[in-house]
Amino acid sequence: MAGKPLAGIRLIDLTHMLSGPYAGMILADLGCDTVKVEPPGKGEGTRRLLENDPQFSLHGMGAYFLTLNRNKRSVAIDLKSEAGLEFFHELIRHADVVLDNFSAGVTKRLKIDHDALAVINPRIVTCTVTGFGEDGPSFKRPAFDQIVQGLGGGMSITGMGPDQQVRAGIPIGDLGGGMFAVMGVQAALLARERSGVGQHVDVSMLDVQISLLNYMATMYALSGEVPEPIGNSHFVHTPYNTFATADDTIIIAVIGDTFWPPLLDVVDLDELRSPHFATAPQRLREKAFIEGLIAERLKSKPAAEWLQALEAARIPCARVNNFAQALSDPQIRHRNMFVAVQHPLGGSTRMPGNPIKLSADQADSFSPPPLLGAHTRAVLREWAGLSEERIAAGLARGVLQQGDTND
Repeated sequence: MAGKPLAGIRLIDLTHMLSGPYAGMILADLGCDTVKVEPPGKGEGTRRLLENDPQFSLHGMGAYFLTLNRNKRSVAIDLKSEAGLEFFHELIRHADVVLDNFSAGVTKRLKIDHDALAVINPRIVTCTVTGFGEDGPSFKRPAFDQIVQGLGGGMSITGMGPDQQVRAGIPIGDLGGGMFAVMGVQAALLARERSGVGQHVDVSMLDVQISLLNYMATMYALSGEVPEPIGNSHFVHTPYNTFATADDTIIIAVIGDTFWPPLLDVVDLDELRSPHFATAPQRLREKAFIEGLIAERLKSKPAAEWLQALEAARIPCARVNNFAQALSDPQIRHRNMFVAVQHPLGGSTRMPGNPIKLSADQADSFSPPPLLGAHTRAVLREWAGLSEERIAAGLARGVLQQGDTND
């Protein structure tokens, strides 16, 4: 991917499921030469997810793997064998980054932790995404997305009330870990430019959830008050909520007092024109009354009519889009955020694009997700300069696997 900002960076992707593969996907989109090292036989476990579902797969490749492994190549190596490790170490000599999301302690057990790999390549940057990090009293606990959403506090303020707490609809526990892994890897690469040596990046999904509490955690520290879910409303601004119209649900967000008078002109509710409701603190005290009147009024017309009037008055508003509406939005399409990606066996499907837009890199490009071991020979020759005879010996012993190529 010449011309991309991370072109020339060689990344070994040992990840599975969601948090790690998402990080690898973003780094690959940004230009890393990304090689997915998988066990021979069945490959990385996410290959199996939805593979036989007629709705959510293409040529036996499920939606998870299709989406998360674009712009990557696949090399099949048995890391549990000494002979396989020798081939892996050959790649490490020429790699820049190793990314994994194994459970805590697994990389050390496999002899592929940072200390072991730095002996072979002192410039190597390693990154591990785990549920709880790699130290502390709970670091060995297993964790998945909803576990860290629950422990991290964010789930406690999501929902319609204290007895109706729900997880975020998108897996922000997993995806948040992946996003911070991307930031950590890039920071470590930048530090390596100054120091000449690599380091290890330890990303805890739970740490990320705490970070995302942001100013609300500071509000708790200042006040001692534990917040509760308040649905789609706001703890300061009124009206700020979702409202049903004659067809779709819309959002109106009146922040401060500037938007209040034009909103009154749009909804035309004389009951709310009193000076008693002129300021935000006054409206907050009457939130239920104000939003109740507005909610009843908005049911009289379809969403499109209300949104047209609200947008004309410069009032922050939006439709609550379903997936079909969101992914067909002209702004989303203009930003190249729903892209077609080919399958290596033919055909294509659409998936979210790369959200990072750089002024010197205008052209997104997405190669197909790889078939298992499709690039074993090519990568071992290209990166490590290994002979065909040595590769053939590894294939014969079963510590390597060469699959069908993507070409």
